[in-house]
Amino acid sequence: MTKLGWSVAATVASAVLFFFGTGLDPLPELAWLAPLPVLLLVPRVNGAIAFLCAFVAYLAGSSGSWSYFWHSLSIPRPAALGILGGSALLFAVSAVLFRLLVRRGHGFLAALAAPALWTAALYVVSLLNPTGLMGTFMTTQADRPSIVRLAAVTGGWGVEFLVLLVPAAVAAALAPGVRARSRTVGLVAVAAVLGALTFASIPSLNGPSTRVALIAPAQSRWAVDVATPDGQALVQSYVDQIGRLPDGVKAVVLPEAAFGVDQAGRPRLVEAFTQVARAKNLDVVTGVVDTTGEGRFNATLAVPPTGEPVEYRKWHNGDAKNITSGTELTHFAGIGLMVCMDVNFADPSRGYGEAGTGLVLIPASDEDADGWVHSRTALIRGVENGFSVAWSAARGTPMLADAQGHVLAETHTGDRPFSVIAADVPIGPGKTPYARFGDWFAWLCGLVALAGIVTTTRRPSLSPVTTLPR
Repeated sequence: MTKLGWSVAATVASAVLFFFGTGLDPLPELAWLAPLPVLLLVPRVNGAIAFLCAFVAYLAGSSGSWSYFWHSLSIPRPAALGILGGSALLFAVSAVLFRLLVRRGHGFLAALAAPALWTAALYVVSLLNPTGLMGTFMTTQADRPSIVRLAAVTGGWGVEFLVLLVPAAVAAALAPGVRARSRTVGLVAVAAVLGALTFASIPSLNGPSTRVALIAPAQSRWAVDVATPDGQALVQSYVDQIGRLPDGVKAVVLPEAAFGVDQAGRPRLVEAFTQVARAKNLDVVTGVVDTTGEGRFNATLAVPPTGEPVEYRKWHNGDAKNITSGTELTHFAGIGLMVCMDVNFADPSRGYGEAGTGLVLIPASDEDADGWVHSRTALIRGVENGFSVAWSAARGTPMLADAQGHVLAETHTGDRPFSVIAADVPIGPGKTPYARFGDWFAWLCGLVALAGIVTTTRRPSLSPVTTLPR
């Protein structure tokens, strides 16, 4: 086969694997394989071809998400283009770094530096992007607790790095010019995977369980004014659903911004939910858009059977100009509260982890297509920080998960007026190493990537490099 034929074949193979192994509904095992064909190719072709093949493979492989990004209500189109194009560019640059190091005989460093560059760059994006970060390699593994539990020590960055490390190590081991080090490079990948699996086998340290229910509608109705007849009818429909919950449920979570409340509407909502909370002996937690004070807040309102309600105000509101962001953690009977997009960022989740919070209740609202991805982003935050998650999403995937990443119950909205699930949710331990030490692994990746970049500036070794036939 000619050099062009090998290049096309590798690009197509990686693109197909990226298409099925990443995105909105991934097959997790394929994510580990997706980079491999391109990484096997790049040491054997010139730099321009290597860059082009890697860029095209990733961009084409992400085509299953193009429609979602283009039509998303929460991601502006310029940002969507930046995410799609920027991700492909980052993969291409990582592949070129891999190529340069391998061709200089640094197979071991190549296997580490390429995934480190990718991971460190995503960390920077997570700090700068107003909508945060979700849907990367770490998310593809969210239904594999044996892998994702690594995040309790390294954050999701460790999972991100690991998924790219394995194909990079295999490609480096098989690359021309570094065969003498193949055994070492292969052992690094094997040891990393075994280390993650060994960590996952450590016995869980969960606390007692509490039964939690989620109620989410098929269609999101944003901030319906409680003071209107339509709002009162919506309140009653939720009250009816709560009244049908089985005995033993201690908390029920409704979606984000289910109601709009002002000075007149808030007391009516609190009264209605207090009555059903007393009747069922449970806490009612709902999303509201609250204009009762100064500012307009996207908030979580928790109504107990007795005592005063508690409100948490969403920290991260994207590019919404008419919403005031909150800045404080809120505990309700020892349970944490958040709202939807907050899970796209390290905080406030890490703050709850540092405080030892074992369960966080999260009203959310998604866009159907991204329901699974966003619920798993919440799951990863829980694993990172040692808390279980109750994720109640309209037009999404309501989910209950424990602090080790096991999904206890889930459903997807859309086939009935209300989706209702319940499960016994163990209280997580909180205070994980990640919650205490933060993004140390992302910084370590930055140092490894920098070492790789510096090494490429040195004089190449005289080791022969095999190229593909023309």
